[in-house]
Amino acid sequence: MNYTGDVLNFGVAVEKARAAGRAVEMVVVGDDVGVGRAQGGKVGRRGIAGTVLVLKIAGALADRGAGLEEVRRVAQMAAGNTVSIGASLGHVHVPGRGPAEEDGGGLRAGEVEIGMGIHNEAGSERTQADLPGVVKTMLTYMLDAESEDRGFIRVGSEDEVVLLINNLGGVSVLELGGIATEAITQLRRDYGIRPARILAGTYMTSLNGLGFSLTLLKTAELGAKYTMLELLDAPVEVTGWSSGISSKAWSSPPNQTEEIRPQETDRNEPCGLDLDAQLTSEALDQALERVIQAEPDITRFDTVVGDGDCGVGLKRGAEAIRAELAQISKQSDAALFLDRVTAVVERTMDGTSGALYAIFLNAVSTGLRRQHAGDKSTEINAAAWAKALVFALESLSHYTPAKPGDRTLMDALQPFVDELHRSGDVQLAAQAAAEGSQATKGMKASLGRTVYVGGSGFEEVPDPGAHGLAQFFQGLAEGLK
Repeated sequence: MNYTGDVLNFGVAVEKARAAGRAVEMVVVGDDVGVGRAQGGKVGRRGIAGTVLVLKIAGALADRGAGLEEVRRVAQMAAGNTVSIGASLGHVHVPGRGPAEEDGGGLRAGEVEIGMGIHNEAGSERTQADLPGVVKTMLTYMLDAESEDRGFIRVGSEDEVVLLINNLGGVSVLELGGIATEAITQLRRDYGIRPARILAGTYMTSLNGLGFSLTLLKTAELGAKYTMLELLDAPVEVTGWSSGISSKAWSSPPNQTEEIRPQETDRNEPCGLDLDAQLTSEALDQALERVIQAEPDITRFDTVVGDGDCGVGLKRGAEAIRAELAQISKQSDAALFLDRVTAVVERTMDGTSGALYAIFLNAVSTGLRRQHAGDKSTEINAAAWAKALVFALESLSHYTPAKPGDRTLMDALQPFVDELHRSGDVQLAAQAAAEGSQATKGMKASLGRTVYVGGSGFEEVPDPGAHGLAQFFQGLAEGLK
C-alpha cells in the first residue's frame, strides 16, 4: 500500500530478492480518494481496503498458472480502477496506551470523520451528518469524475463494478448491514449503478476503528482467459475473505411473504355471539388510552427490574389497536371483532409480552367459537366472555408455566379471569387485577427477565407487565359502566 514506510520496506524485500536471482515485481496500490491530488503531491494517494481486491485478483490469477508479468499487469490494472474512502466515529485505541496517552484529536459525540486512513491518520473533513449524509459524501468523493482533485476514475451506469463495504474493526454486523443497504440504495438511486458483486465484512481493519470504508472497483477487460469477476469469485480459504454476493442473488425481486391484513381475517368463521361493537370500541378505546398514559410508569418499573422496553411495547400496541377500532366498529360478531384486534397485536407487539397476548387472544377467539352451536346469533354476555377467557388461560398454560406468585402479567390476568368467571362483574374483576398487580411489589420473580436482576429494586415496584394489564382492565371497567 502506498505509504512511505511500506514502499521502502517492500523495496528492501524486492532488491534482496533480485540480488538473490529471483524475478520480482512490485505493485503499489493507492486507492484512497480522501487524499486528493493536491494534498497527495509526489507521494500520491494512500492505500486502504481496495488493496484487498487487488490482492485477490492477483492471487487467483497466479493460482491459475499465469506468469509474473501477466499477474503484475492485471494487478496494476485493478489498482488503477479502484477508489476507496473511509469514515469513522473515533480514532482507534492503540494497545498498551491509556486514555491520557491518546491523541487530543478525538471526535465529539455525533461527529464523524471522513477520509481517515487505516493508520489512525486524520481525515479530510469532519461532519455532523447522519449515515445517509455520510455515505452521500463518500460516494461523491469517489464518483465525481469532474473533480480536478479527486476525479480518479469515471464510472457510469453501464459499467460493471464491484462494491466492497469494509469494517474498520469496531462496527457490529447489524450496523454493517445497515451501511451496506444505504450504500447500495444510493448507488442505484443517484448514479444508476448496480454492482455486479457486493462484498461486506471485515477485510482490512484499523484495530478497533469505529468506522467503515467503501470501495468501488471498475472491472476492466483483461485480455486473458479470465475476467476480474471470475478471479474475485475464485474459491479461497483464508480467514479474512468473505465471498461476494452475486448480482443474480439480489437483482431479481425476492419471493414475497404473504401478509394477512386485518380485514382478511374475516375469512374466519363467526362465533354466533354478537356484541355491541360501538360500545365495545368505546370501552376499548378508554382502556387503551389508560395504558398509553401509564407508559412512563411502566417504563420506569421495567427499567428497575427488566430491560426498560415493556412500557414502549404496550404503548405501541395500544396505539395501533386504537387506530384500528374505527375500522371494526361495525363488526358485531365477537370472535371476528377479536380476530381483528389480535391481528394488530401480532403485527405491532414484539417480545415476550407480545407473544403471550397473541396466544391468549387467539385462544379467546377459539373459546368463543366453541360455545355457540345454534343457527341463530345470540347476544354475548359476561358468562360467555368468562368461559372463553378460562379456555384461553388453559391454552396459555401449554406455553408458559407462569402462575400468580411468579411476578408476571399472570398476577393480574388470572385474578381478573377468576373473578369474572365467579361473579360476572367486570368492575370486581378489574379490582382483583389491580390488587394482584400491587401484590407483586416485593415479590421475587420466578420467571422472566426479572429473575436475572439482582439487588433490591424489585421490592419498590410492581411487575411492569402486571401493572400495564391492570391499567387496561381498570380502563375497560370504567368504559363499561
